[in-house]
Amino acid sequence: MTNQSNQILKNTNAQILDEFNASIMFDKELYAQDIRGSIAHSQMLSEQGILTTEEQKAIELGLLQVKKEIESGEFKFSLAYEDIHMAVETRLTEIIGEPGKRLHTARSRNDQVATDFRLYVQDKSKSIKEQLKELVNTFVDVATLHTTTLIPGMTHLQHAQPLNFGYHLLAYANMFKRDFERFESSYERNNYCPLGSAALAGTPHNINRDSTSQKLGFLAPTSHAMDTVSDRDFALEILFNISTAMMHISRISEELILWSSYEFQFVRMSDEYATTSSIMPQKKNPDVPELLRGKTGRVYGNLISLLTVMKGLPLAYNKDTQEDKEGVFDSVKTMEISISILNEVIKTMIVNVDKMQNACKIGHLSATDFADYLVTKQSMPFRTAYYLTKDVVSKANSLNKDISELSIDEIRSSNEELKDINEEILMFLDLRNSMNARTSLGGTATSQTINQIEAFKEWLKN
Repeated sequence: MTNQSNQILKNTNAQILDEFNASIMFDKELYAQDIRGSIAHSQMLSEQGILTTEEQKAIELGLLQVKKEIESGEFKFSLAYEDIHMAVETRLTEIIGEPGKRLHTARSRNDQVATDFRLYVQDKSKSIKEQLKELVNTFVDVATLHTTTLIPGMTHLQHAQPLNFGYHLLAYANMFKRDFERFESSYERNNYCPLGSAALAGTPHNINRDSTSQKLGFLAPTSHAMDTVSDRDFALEILFNISTAMMHISRISEELILWSSYEFQFVRMSDEYATTSSIMPQKKNPDVPELLRGKTGRVYGNLISLLTVMKGLPLAYNKDTQEDKEGVFDSVKTMEISISILNEVIKTMIVNVDKMQNACKIGHLSATDFADYLVTKQSMPFRTAYYLTKDVVSKANSLNKDISELSIDEIRSSNEELKDINEEILMFLDLRNSMNARTSLGGTATSQTINQIEAFKEWLKN
């Protein structure tokens, strides 16, 4: 191989290594947090007499200029910078000269990246939390319209008992409320400032970590420098919280897909969120809920990826943790757009009340009410009542009727033990009466559903 060829190979390998080593092309996402942290750090250094007032002012104005250049698109990111921290600091020094080189006093890129990334996660936890609250509000609004609309409640995807549709929707409101609470809890648990931990053991400079923490909106500084620079629990938590919320989004998406099929026809989605087939113009495909369902796997992958990165790392900082950000950025963006789209899908869907109520006449949904009647009114053991109810269901099947449609004579003729049963049983078999009979706390009765809606409305005010 010629010297020229060797040089070309070396140059190629060097370029590949630069690309492999650098994080600038994705951690530039943290530019705003990096500049916030640097301004707070410079202010603290000035308060402690480590920087002069003039140096601090020059640094702050320079950092704000860098931020403006980035947001206007004027700033050109390059692999030569390696990461966002060096990119900002290099440009700052170009703008203000020598004072720019003093900014990094009493900190390391280890605590700097931990601070930037934690600020990002905290910012996104707050904004996603508010999106979830808006989504809960949408489910409550639609549920309020359907507290008397009957829908077959299912177990094992088989018709079980009659519910009202508002009650069904409130199950999802509860799920997303828990998601809101998870993000809220994580925010509080992780609201501590890493800045000042330096490389892993703190710094000999006379810094004031409480001051920096307060300026950045944290509750307090972290308490152990080595743990701080190697900790990525906050990133894992947001990935877990997103994965759980996306699982809930996937579940309602699956129901929307089923409900909009010809077999159900319970709902019709707005044309904006469904598309026609490329060769079958009569079809309307639930593409958006399918994508929402599919993207759940994507965020699960990001969570497992970071768990795998972290599982064998010795203390303290390791380059492996450069792999912590892309998955979080991806999951956050997926979560934000998914909540926004689901919110609109639920707001705009058209509910086919008649189809839902007619479906309640399939599967003998009030059969349990018949057994309960025999237990409460006839003092019968439940197991005996259970088998007598099976006979009544068989009778209904033989007549091609739902149990709620049987006459008193048809019920009496189903079993000798039922020959004298009171006609009031017909009231218990009525589907709407069956739904409204479930008045226990958390039950599906319209009265209970309204109580749950009112409780949600109180929660939403806070």
